[in-house]
Formats: sequence, structure tokens, C-alpha cells
Amino acid sequence: WYQRRVHGDAVLVASKSRVQDVKKIVDKLKEQGRHEHIAHTRVFRPWGSTESIAKGPRYEVKRLIIKPGGSQSRQMHFHRTEHWVVVKGTAKVTTDEGSYLVTENESTYISVGKIHRLENPGKVDLEVIEIRSGSYMGEDDIVRVDEEDNTATKPKPK
Repeated sequence: WYQRRVHGDAVLVASKSRVQDVKKIVDKLKEQGRHEHIAHTRVFRPWGSTESIAKGPRYEVKRLIIKPGGSQSRQMHFHRTEHWVVVKGTAKVTTDEGSYLVTENESTYISVGKIHRLENPGKVDLEVIEIRSGSYMGEDDIVRVDEEDNTATKPKPK
């Protein structure tokens, strides 16, 4: 008798008596220095989700889904740019220069050091393809900027 487990990142088909052997696979991934045992391709946030599509040494491509009324924090990056392509819905982009709407099949570019926020003012999920490019792609290159006094805070180490 076989058991099938489905996850967004993997499918496991195994005899019920061998399901616990998945630990051996996880240990092997750790030994090889891979990240799959820690990070999933889809990550859920209060505002929606991100899904990693492609990754290289100086780029990363993600699919962002932002729920109606949802928004990312006001933030900036020291080491990367972001290019957002709206594939579904309408995005509200806010920078220090003001706010503007980006609709389906349109895009916008966020340069290094620019304070920005991405929001979904609509009634349907906003789907955006985000292309990150730069010398460093780590999530710790997010500097959140406070609304009231424009002070920056780095994320806490994990």
C-alpha cells in the first residue's frame, strides 16, 4: 500500500512503512549544501505569497500574488533593483516621487536605494512577475522604512 503526499515543491510516493525515510533525503540535501530542506519555492505572507521561478548568481525571478487590499511594507534595497511586470490586476506603486498605477501588461522599474511599496487596490488578486537583479539577492537586503518618520530598520536575523 502506497501513500502519496503532494506539496507545491515536491511529490512523495512511498510505501507507508518507508515514509519516515524522507529524513534520509533531507539529511542528504543538507550534506550537499542545498537549500530545499529549509526554503520552499512558495512562501506565504500576510499580504499574499511569493513563488521563486528562477534563480542565478545575479538575478532572481519571482511570482508575487497580492490579495485585494494587501500591500508590502515600505522598503528599499542596497544591492538589487526590481522590475515588476503586472500580469493580472492593477498595482499601486508608491515611491518617494509619489504613487501611480500599473495595469496588466505594463511594467515599472525600482532602482537600487529607492524607497518603494507595492499594493493591490483592486478586488481581484494582483499577479506580478518580479525580476530582481544585482550583486546580492538575500532577503536580508530588505530595509523597511517607517511611515511616520522615514526611519529604516533591518530585518532581524533568522
